[in-house]
Amino acid sequence: MMKLRLLTLSVSSAVLLAACSGGTPFVSVDAPEAPAIDAPLTVPPLSSFAETSARQLSGQYTQASWSDLPGWEQAQVDNLWLTLLNNCRGLMRPISGSLTIPARATPQAWQPVCKAVAESGQPARSNDAAFVKNFLQTHLMPWKVSGANGSRNTVTGYYEPVVRGSLTQGGVYQWPMYAPPADLLTIDLGSVYPELAGKRIRGKLEGNKVVPYDTREQINASANKPPVIAWLDDPVEAFFLQIQGSGRVLLDNGETLRLAYADHNGRPYTSIGKWLADKGELPISQASMQNIKAWAKANPGRVNEMLNANQAMVFFRPEKVTDEAIGPKGAYGIPLIAQRSVAVDPTFVPLGSPLFLSTTQPGSTEPLQTVVFAQDTGAAIKGAARTDFFWGSGPEAGNLAGKMKQQGEVWILWPKQAGAPSAR
Repeated sequence: MMKLRLLTLSVSSAVLLAACSGGTPFVSVDAPEAPAIDAPLTVPPLSSFAETSARQLSGQYTQASWSDLPGWEQAQVDNLWLTLLNNCRGLMRPISGSLTIPARATPQAWQPVCKAVAESGQPARSNDAAFVKNFLQTHLMPWKVSGANGSRNTVTGYYEPVVRGSLTQGGVYQWPMYAPPADLLTIDLGSVYPELAGKRIRGKLEGNKVVPYDTREQINASANKPPVIAWLDDPVEAFFLQIQGSGRVLLDNGETLRLAYADHNGRPYTSIGKWLADKGELPISQASMQNIKAWAKANPGRVNEMLNANQAMVFFRPEKVTDEAIGPKGAYGIPLIAQRSVAVDPTFVPLGSPLFLSTTQPGSTEPLQTVVFAQDTGAAIKGAARTDFFWGSGPEAGNLAGKMKQQGEVWILWPKQAGAPSAR
């Protein structure tokens, strides 16, 4: 999950101090709660949105009808209205016009639809299929998304791991999860070279020069480590939590802490499964999380060697878990909802767009045809109709996500009378 920036949120009402040896303590203080996901929706007047230039999208968008959507009549609506309402919170935010953030659906196009959502009188957690489907068909029009290579693309899955940890280092809790270091620089190249708008690099200052930021191995070996939020009990679980970009930590004090993506060190990602295969330790076909964990337990003296093969390091921010049904925030800045949120390539599908996804269940030919919302991005999610399906939290979600590598097609559900999909 590609997330945004460091926030200081507390896990409990007390100030949290994660004491550690070899890592700066992370201190977070109380911060205002975000609006509940089912709180009433406020929609600003159309005149309040700044007129910013349209963002160019890379796809081809062909107008379709609802009858063109395979399985639409059978599609379930569990949590669909709740996700639509929550998605409108993102759509109705002010726009900056900055090219350094992913393209988002044009708010002006959506203001009348979100106003109708707010004024519908429908409960936030309504699963009234007849009402929800009629609302969508009344206000929205499907547009099929395609690119140079056609309209079909890979559909994968992701999830939020649930792991065990502690706020203090000791016993089995030896694997640190870091907050962003104070010396990490993010440089917007577009501010200097307009042709590089949207491109960023990460580094640090050495004297008067900006150099690449430290690798994973260098960070862990440094005498001045980043602040530690929590210590986990398993190195492979910690590694895969970084890959997913977010996770819930069941703390030894009985509380639950969410680690949400905050930043990364800018170094390239290397698969530890591929590293094990290249070393002759595991066939690449057997490099599952379970087998990697088993190898780590059998080779404790080589765990750091394996992990350090990947130079990339993800940094986190702590968040409260206030609703068990709600996932972490995606790149769109609003909480993900299991089986309703997806990651997309925003150069083809602007963030905040509802979609109709036609694919199949993980490792199966059984149809999976449903309405989802473009609320996240990912480094590997590139191309038209390329989609990463958020399954939720925990082992069952992880099992489904790990099996999912299907083909699928996508239609953007766009406001009627607003023309083709557009972005700002």
